Amino acid sequence: VQLQAFGGGLVQAGGSLRVSCRASGRAFSNNGMGWFRQAPGKEREFVASIGWSGGGALYGDSVKGRFTISRDNTKNMVYLQMNSLKPEDTAVYYCAGGRRAYSGRSLDDYTTWGRGTLVTVSS
Repeated sequence: VQLQAFGGGLVQAGGSLRVSCRASGRAFSNNGMGWFRQAPGKEREFVASIGWSGGGALYGDSVKGRFTISRDNTKNMVYLQMNSLKPEDTAVYYCAGGRRAYSGRSLDDYTTWGRGTLVTVSS
């Protein structure tokens, strides 16, 4: 599976943005997918994951209730809808392909990483 994230940009605090990830390869619909983010000078942080069929969503504590992960297996796409954005959400966002049907919070749960897309939230 190859992954490409896009849709990042500049948004004001309190605003919304949706980032997307396009996957290529047959294995996409069989595996869980995840979103991580990395801010300058910080470690990569788990944001959300979703199971192969669209169920089993998990969220990081800092985004729970504000972000929603979804996927469309007919289009080989994964989405992250981000609402009520805060300046601390500023980071490069990466999508990742999981090892199994359901993927967790650990970096080790993922085998494939795409190039990230930058999200900047201004105060």
